[in-house]
Amino acid sequence: MALELVTIPCLADNYAYLLHDKSSDETILVDAPEAAPILAVLEARNWTLTDILLTHHHYDHVDGLEPLREKFSPRVVGALRDSARLPRLDLALGEGDAFAVCGEEVSIIEVDGHTVGHIAFYFPKSRYLFSGDSLMSAGCGRLFEGTPEQMWASLLKLRALPDHTIVCSGHEYTLSNLRFAVHLEENNRLVAARMREAAKLRDDGIPTVPVSLGVEKATNPFLRCDDEQFKTAIGMKHLPAVDVFREIRTRKNNF
Repeated sequence: MALELVTIPCLADNYAYLLHDKSSDETILVDAPEAAPILAVLEARNWTLTDILLTHHHYDHVDGLEPLREKFSPRVVGALRDSARLPRLDLALGEGDAFAVCGEEVSIIEVDGHTVGHIAFYFPKSRYLFSGDSLMSAGCGRLFEGTPEQMWASLLKLRALPDHTIVCSGHEYTLSNLRFAVHLEENNRLVAARMREAAKLRDDGIPTVPVSLGVEKATNPFLRCDDEQFKTAIGMKHLPAVDVFREIRTRKNNF
């Protein structure tokens, strides 16, 4: 039986995610921006929180953890390399490690760039990728700690996953990211169509995430830095992919 996914808006523009396994009655949370909206969903559905998975240490992904830990005593899972900056972990893991939850084996992918020590959680059976602030809907996270080389390498790891992967990222930034993508490629019909779809969802109060990785591969400029057609369209035909990434990340920062 497929796991049930609930996307929970938190703070100004964050998302937390609950995954529930009906057969085992396990419920996991990915990131904890604030406790109240997460508790409200758990109580409404009569679910008991069994695990919390943390993608990185930023306050808007961990500040709601302690009230949830106090109420449910869940297992807290996070990055070994970032354990000094994360809340207390019960299980600290790194690249290539796997653990079981909700009847599935989950893989850890290290995705340095936004921070050093950032990880993503990949559920190959259910097809979910929880990417935090690394790969984001139509964009990628700002480079607060890592280098362009690190982030580009991280995005290539995630891009290599199957197209049917369901990307669950940490913020509602899709429209802003797509406006930038349209600015880069005014004649890209796929990007323009996606922006219209995202605008309609937001007008209706519906989150634009999750989104399929196949859609990301086709329309996210930060995943297309080695695509010759994209490079030509933005006037960077002869630049190496990592230099294209560096340039468009800088442009997005100032957009």
